[in-house]
Amino acid sequence: MSDDSTYATAPFDHAKADIILRSSDNVDFRVFKLFLSLASPFFETLFDIPQPAKENGDQDVRDGLAVIPVTEDRKTLDALLRFCYPCTLADDPNLEMLKDAMDVVEAARKYSLDVIERKARQAIVNPKILEAEPLRCFTISHRGRLREETLLAARYTLTQPLIPSWFQEVELLTATDLLSLLTYHNKCGDAVYALRLDLSWITSHYGSFQACSWLSGQFYDSDGDLDSHCRCPRSPVPRYNVGLFSISLRWWEDFMEETFAGLRDKPCKETVEGSADKTGRPSKHEVVKLALRGSRKACATFWIYLRGK
Repeated sequence: MSDDSTYATAPFDHAKADIILRSSDNVDFRVFKLFLSLASPFFETLFDIPQPAKENGDQDVRDGLAVIPVTEDRKTLDALLRFCYPCTLADDPNLEMLKDAMDVVEAARKYSLDVIERKARQAIVNPKILEAEPLRCFTISHRGRLREETLLAARYTLTQPLIPSWFQEVELLTATDLLSLLTYHNKCGDAVYALRLDLSWITSHYGSFQACSWLSGQFYDSDGDLDSHCRCPRSPVPRYNVGLFSISLRWWEDFMEETFAGLRDKPCKETVEGSADKTGRPSKHEVVKLALRGSRKACATFWIYLRGK
């Protein structure tokens, strides 16, 4: 018996347990063979193998129970076993840390725990984690050969600058992996930037050029006749005039110029929304507030259109 081993905490310290799993850092988990056998064919086969006699020095024994050493540390083994136990005895573990989730995925693969592997993979692509640490999610998913999770995380990395700053696990990426990610990011930025040359998607969203006439400072009545003009300054050189209008408002031109410049670096809806908020803050004109409401509503359609490009 290992002199420096300690027992795990509840529920893995039960007096009636019939086997002990010892973690790589010498923590002994008293567990029930039945629960593990039902969860995994690996454990079922393992426990069917006749154990050496207790007097045989090759078999470690503690408190009358055979001890099986495993390569997982106490944290990973605890999470894995909690998934195996009935919910009345142990709650599912909290896998909010990316490395913990990946360690459980690898252990679940090793022990043929397919259901547990799926749960751990879902934890890796939790939207909360993806939004906060997309590059780490991508790296860990890619390292773990999780194709769907890698592709999803790659899309979330578009919220980051084209050239990322240092992040944990970056050393797990090869130069080829990183180049592939940056190439994908750059192509997405170029695809969005090209949309500035054809603004038909705006009129398509609103159904007609009259419906989005506020972008040029003109308003039409229900009969389609010009009703009024706003007092917003106009751009002397329109570049983003919409539909049949030959004029464009200065705030709209500034907004579009800044937005597309930002989209080249971060091709995501957050760039559009952030630019809209920045454009609207200093404005005193009600038409700008109306325009910004429209631009936010257009975001969903814009990104559906973009994904099809």
